[in-house]
Amino acid sequence: MLPGIEVPKERFAVTSRLHALRNKLTVIWESLEAKLLLLAGNDFRVRRLRKRGVRIGERCLVYTTTFPAEPYLVRIGDHCAISSGTKFITHDASWILFEDAHPDMDVFGTIDVGDNTYFGLDVLVLPNTRIGSNCIIGTGAVVRGEIPDNSVVMGNPGRVVMKTSLLKPLLLNHKNRLDGMRKLPGHEKERVLRRHFGIP
Repeated sequence: MLPGIEVPKERFAVTSRLHALRNKLTVIWESLEAKLLLLAGNDFRVRRLRKRGVRIGERCLVYTTTFPAEPYLVRIGDHCAISSGTKFITHDASWILFEDAHPDMDVFGTIDVGDNTYFGLDVLVLPNTRIGSNCIIGTGAVVRGEIPDNSVVMGNPGRVVMKTSLLKPLLLNHKNRLDGMRKLPGHEKERVLRRHFGIP
């Protein structure tokens, strides 16, 4: 309240309830919009995320809608693929423990992703993270800090486990490598996979 101005308690209570209701409706709308975006095509989803402020490069596949309240702090390079469940976080709310000393404090960080980078399912990218170009971020990794170009990152905490160039021969010589599968219709793909893995 402003000094010298008295607001009736009833009016203050109504205003507080309206503010809380507006916040709840905003959360519901954002959740619904995120679910609808996942059903939309990639081009529409990318355009919508760009409109929100996420800086997304060209030729990207984005299967997540979980970007922070500060989407403009996230930059995704060209030709990146981001799997579903991946989350980008640009703020740190642990300041709440120190409200007594700094009640107006907030802490933020940017996220920068280089070109030609792939994110597996359910990756968590923390504030103040720079991921280089030609990187692979493995499923479930929790990433923060500086990730050099040409790195494969896995684990929690995410660690560089090899150079991207070393992964190529491993995949090319993998015993379960099957070529041409992406072009097959679902029933054909199932038939080939069942035969390959010996499943009746």
